[in-house]
Amino acid sequence: MVDLKHQDDTPCYVDRRGSGSSKWDALEERFGREDLIPLWVADGDFCAPRAIREAIAARAGHPVYGYTEYGEGFFEAIASWYRRRFGWEIDREWIVPEHGVVISLNLAIEAYTDPGDGVIVQTPIYPPFLKGVKRHRRRLLENRLVADPEGYRIDFEDLEAKAAEAKLLLLCSPHNPSTRAWSEEELSRIAAIAEAHDLIVVSDEIHSDIVYDRIHRPFSSLPGMQKRSLVLHAPSKTFQIAGLNTSYAIVPDDSLRRRYRIAHERAGLDNGNCFGIVALEAAYREGEAWLEAMLQIYRENIEYVSDFLRKHTPKIRPLPVEATYLVWLDCRETGLDDEALRSFFVDEARLALNPGIAFGEAGSGFMRLNVATSRDLLREAMERLERAYRQRGFV
Repeated sequence: MVDLKHQDDTPCYVDRRGSGSSKWDALEERFGREDLIPLWVADGDFCAPRAIREAIAARAGHPVYGYTEYGEGFFEAIASWYRRRFGWEIDREWIVPEHGVVISLNLAIEAYTDPGDGVIVQTPIYPPFLKGVKRHRRRLLENRLVADPEGYRIDFEDLEAKAAEAKLLLLCSPHNPSTRAWSEEELSRIAAIAEAHDLIVVSDEIHSDIVYDRIHRPFSSLPGMQKRSLVLHAPSKTFQIAGLNTSYAIVPDDSLRRRYRIAHERAGLDNGNCFGIVALEAAYREGEAWLEAMLQIYRENIEYVSDFLRKHTPKIRPLPVEATYLVWLDCRETGLDDEALRSFFVDEARLALNPGIAFGEAGSGFMRLNVATSRDLLREAMERLERAYRQRGFV
């Protein structure tokens, strides 16, 4: 039994070892050793909000966990969240319940393209984007983001050229792994290109609740984009409930929604996770105060890690973080190739991070670090990294 220590709704760190956690309990399998601090997969180590825990406990009190429908409360909670957080009024019929954003991504590829069609991704990118395009035998068109000391920017000239031979753009907003929270101007330029080239845009916005210095703009809320785009979202990253496999697509256009539903039904997807449904409703109705407290923890952890790296490991450079609880590390000045870089972190620093090369060739020389854990663990992780860095003679 986990002792949460807090009776109020303060986010608190929880030791997840032995709970079947992918992040913690699969280190040997994924990294070849167990003595690592896991700072890899985008999964947090903090207790979910009390409202979620109580809603799940109440549902668990009913002794039958059978097939479960999505009630009106599910749709109302999503619409209310979007109204309050993003200022976007969405209709109930636009919402298509789903079992995960990655599932929606794959269904959209199937629904809106045929084998051989061009699909644009902006690399480096969350690996399921690349896998989804390749597994469906679509033609991968890379619009490589341009890295500079201030972060990443979009190569709009290249995007326009790629749009001329594509049917679909897979947008990641905010972007993973670069952590860019695209500005209204950038999103509007993407929208203009989509309009000019008759592109459908699938916008993965799973990190949109974790944005620091601006209000997130849902892509489909842009002028003219309701007819040619859909938004994918979930409470999973926001509220530490990824294991409940509950998400949704917002598809304003009737034709696009009908095509998406056909792919959904063809995949045999039906009913919902009985705990995921009540968790989403509780999160969106009562989770905002908890989220604001969590965002402050992320800000402080990001600042701590970034400051430490700049002072003590200058050849491992953190890019500015605009969204998510991830830090994208530019390690190219170390001179290590991707295999050597992975080995340095795992075998010398004894840290489990995501190798940048997993995000496509554009991620070569980078590593992705997750700060959604305790400050004590981050402090130990930074000390391990500094020791390994000095032993390597990088200074």
